[in-house]
Amino acid sequence: MTAVSVLAQLTEKRDALPDWVHQPSQAATYPRAFVDVAVGRGADRSDLLSRAGVAEQCFVDPGGKFSLYEVACIVAAAHELTGDHCLGFSTGDSMLLTAHGNLGYALMCAPTVREAIGILERYWHLRGRGVRLQVHSEADSVFLELTAEITLSPMLSWLMLSSILTSMLRGVQFLIPVLPDVLELWLPGERPADFDPWQARLPPVRFARPRLGLYLSGDMSLLDQTLPTANPEALRTALEQCERESLLIERDDDIVHQVRSLLVPGPEGYPSPEQVADQLHQTPRTLRRRLQERGCNYQQLLEEARVRDSRRLLQQADLEVRRIGEMLGYLNPANFTRAFKGWTGMTPREWRRQYEPESPPFDLFPNE
Repeated sequence: MTAVSVLAQLTEKRDALPDWVHQPSQAATYPRAFVDVAVGRGADRSDLLSRAGVAEQCFVDPGGKFSLYEVACIVAAAHELTGDHCLGFSTGDSMLLTAHGNLGYALMCAPTVREAIGILERYWHLRGRGVRLQVHSEADSVFLELTAEITLSPMLSWLMLSSILTSMLRGVQFLIPVLPDVLELWLPGERPADFDPWQARLPPVRFARPRLGLYLSGDMSLLDQTLPTANPEALRTALEQCERESLLIERDDDIVHQVRSLLVPGPEGYPSPEQVADQLHQTPRTLRRRLQERGCNYQQLLEEARVRDSRRLLQQADLEVRRIGEMLGYLNPANFTRAFKGWTGMTPREWRRQYEPESPPFDLFPNE
């Protein structure tokens, strides 16, 4: 797929994208970073913004917001003009913690790395929509996993996710006085042809992984080190600002996103429509109507969650396929197998064998 077709296909599918993709949710810092890096590579700024359909005036307000669609258009245009598959590494590398607003300041002022990670997970939603963060903590490891909420195209997802991951890496390296023994970036897909210059500038990068994120392993007591930038008073102020931002987002947030965030399997499976409505302080009828206004329903979002969680759970080798099916609401294992094969073209066992840690490269977005 060429860069031109990426931008053209994105434009063609514009009206078919969910409403929330067109809502202003992305801090201007992020698209600006892609523009600046592309210009540094020789791209003409006016040409880039013209191709993306974004006016220069949009960057004037430091607190301005872009929609995820606008950001994607900027990223596609930047890649089209530079041909750089590693553009995401460059933009992430250029963003200091202060680029992330109140959240960045809160992370800097936290007393320990462990508490900073907790703050990051709690307020991750403040810096935009489109990517989720989950923190998986074990006795000797921590994995900060990124998951795309929507796939605009494999190339765009690669560029945007590699940017976020590199920015996260630089934040961790800045915060932790002494790093654990292992610090790795996990990425899907094959190693880009133009990655060589980055190899010496980054810790080990593991390609062809079934999960995307930042992996730390070793002495996890290092996460309890006192941060050199810890400041209790400044932390309190930064967290108050984060809470204000969060309240504003929750007030205006898209109902579809709220339901997605609640559709997480528990001991008794996923919450029912009535339970979801109760958690959102709505009647089931109101919830159904609001979802219909967004062009979807509970069952569609449940199916989406099952696709997402089936892959995540199958990566846990100690979980039996039968048990995973039960957790996803399939009491009959054959029904789970049939559904999973419809999603991926493989049975759960075939998928698990193919995507073991040392498996060949795979497409993070197999439905593209």
